[in-house]
This record gives sequence, C-alpha cells and structure tokens, in this order.
Amino acid sequence: MLLARLRQGRRTMRFPPSVPALPERFRGRPVLAGERCAARAPGCDAGRETAALRHEAEQLPLVDLGASLFCPEETQACPAGAMRFGPEYAMATRTRADLLTTTGEVRLATALDERSRRLFGRSLRLRSVSAGSCNGCEAELTALGNVVFDLARFGVQFVASPRHADGLVVTGAVSRNMLLALEKTYRAMADPRLVIAVGVCAISGGPFRGSPEVLDGVPADIPVDLYIPGCPPHPLTILDGILRLLGRLEFRARAGASPRRR
Repeated sequence: MLLARLRQGRRTMRFPPSVPALPERFRGRPVLAGERCAARAPGCDAGRETAALRHEAEQLPLVDLGASLFCPEETQACPAGAMRFGPEYAMATRTRADLLTTTGEVRLATALDERSRRLFGRSLRLRSVSAGSCNGCEAELTALGNVVFDLARFGVQFVASPRHADGLVVTGAVSRNMLLALEKTYRAMADPRLVIAVGVCAISGGPFRGSPEVLDGVPADIPVDLYIPGCPPHPLTILDGILRLLGRLEFRARAGASPRRR
C-alpha cells in the first residue's frame, strides 16, 4: 500500500488550477450567442422556455443560473441554439440578482469587508444543514474534504455544532418539515455569521419550485451571503466561491502565489 501511494505522487490539486481536470460532459457557466437571438426565432415560444431560460420578443435571452439545473434540455429550449454550457466552473455570486445574465458573464462573488476577513479569513468553521435535499449537493461538499480538493488546507472545516460554527451552509429546497430545524440552527450561531446557499434547490427551489411542500430555497428572513449555483455544483465551484468570499483568491492573485498543502 505504501509503494502504491508513493507511485501516485501528489494528489492534491493546486487551486486555482491552471488547467482544471474536468470531464467532457461537465456543464459549467452558460455561453450565449447573442447574434442568434437578434430577433425572436420562429418556434421560440413560452412553452419551450424553462425556469432558467426566458426570452422576450426582440431581446436577448435571459439565463437564471439560480434556477438552472444545468441539463441538456435547457439548451434545447432555444431553437436558434443561442445557449450552451461551457467549461467555466466559477459561478458563485454575492447576490441573487447577479445570477441573472444575458451574456453568460456574471459578477463573481466579491470579498467580505475587512473586519469580516480578519475574523474568518484564516479560520472558517461551517455547519451544514440538509433542508430537503436529494444528497447530491452533500456528496459534493463531502468531496471537498478528500485528498484532491483538501478544503482544510485553506483553514475551512465543517463542524458538528452550530455553536462552534462561523457560517451556515444550506442545501435543499427547504421543506416545511425542515424549516424549524434550519431556523434553530441559524439562531444558535453567534454573530457575525455567514450563510451560504449551495445548489439550485437552496437558491430557488430547483425542480421542486412551486410545490406547497417547499419554501423555494432559503427563506427571506435568513440573509444569504453567498450563492453557489449548480445541480449539484462541482467541488471547484464551491471552493472558488468560498475563497472569493474570504478574499483568498484576490490576495493570491496580487501575491502571485499558489496555495500549498498545510
């Protein structure tokens, strides 16, 4: 076993990676071809539109990353072929409105204020609450702890108790049965506290949007600091969003350094 491990060499990837090792089927940030939608194409009617792709007459298509399931059917909603999914994994934003785009570009998450960065920048503890999820997002969050992504090298770890946590990670469409547990977890955390919505369900309800059994994502009385779209989001998307929030990517870009394993 030791010899096999030595042959494998270093498995922890540098972040941000120079060339992300993503599979061909990976569907990242949408790429929009506006020239194909100078006017509403024949056959592009409301019946073919989705929660993620809307198109008004003589206007560019509007893509809502916070409602997108990143599935092939969404690209088929535009008969002109104006939308496809690209290889870009960075999609996390600070506001819900920033997830709306007519160009495919989004305003990526900005760093917290200086006081918050001093508090959380080197040591961030997160409590995860699965509020009616299919466990797809939880699987990607778990992957962040493996040897490849190694979230802990950045000083970010998940904890068992909200009283030990600096931030709350919410996954799932927030079912009515989980609302009280989510609210109690949020109230148990001391100020200042962060809230991160991971996955389309936590942002907008995902495929369950409009169901009487869910609240279409994190309720309005729990303020969200970071929105990470995806169904589920790739570990690189989550890692990118958290580090942008902490100002770690901005700092390393200025310093010209690459993060090292602790």
